[in-house]
Amino acid sequence: MMPAAVPEGYFKFGEVAGIHGLRGDLKVRPLTAGSSALLDASSVYLQRGPGDALEARPVAVRRHKNQLLLRLEGFESIDAIQGLIGAEVWMALSELPEAPEEESYWFELEGLQVADRARGHIGTLEDVFTTAAHDIFVVRGPRGETLIPAVDPFIIEVDAEAGVLRVDLPEGLIPDETESS
Repeated sequence: MMPAAVPEGYFKFGEVAGIHGLRGDLKVRPLTAGSSALLDASSVYLQRGPGDALEARPVAVRRHKNQLLLRLEGFESIDAIQGLIGAEVWMALSELPEAPEEESYWFELEGLQVADRARGHIGTLEDVFTTAAHDIFVVRGPRGETLIPAVDPFIIEVDAEAGVLRVDLPEGLIPDETESS
């Protein structure tokens, strides 16, 4: 297939972390821990670099530890998939189940402005990573990088309409605004 760009209406589900077995299974690490939306995908895009994405049809997807194993039509050997390690895995928004109430998908949160109850604006939500306990939001702003555990005691409200994530963070979690130079 010719390299292309990921079309509108797709979101980044995860990344190819490696290969598994001899039949061409890709180990996919979801951006959001426990996400299984890929199990129902009828097609995916694998983006290896800017403007270098290929569309493929999953022929098998199954859970494996904290990842998913993905086998693609036409890529059913180790040699065929070797070049896909590190690729981003994108899937159609239309194939996502509706998020449970009081929960959001990562792509809906990315780019939100983050406001702390006591300190006001602390930055922009730029990334998320998963730990054994919970997800961590990475916020970058005028005070530097702030890592916020995505747990109920800290998250007050997600106001997607206003583009704001409101939080209530304990003392010491946000880098000191007046650090000496």
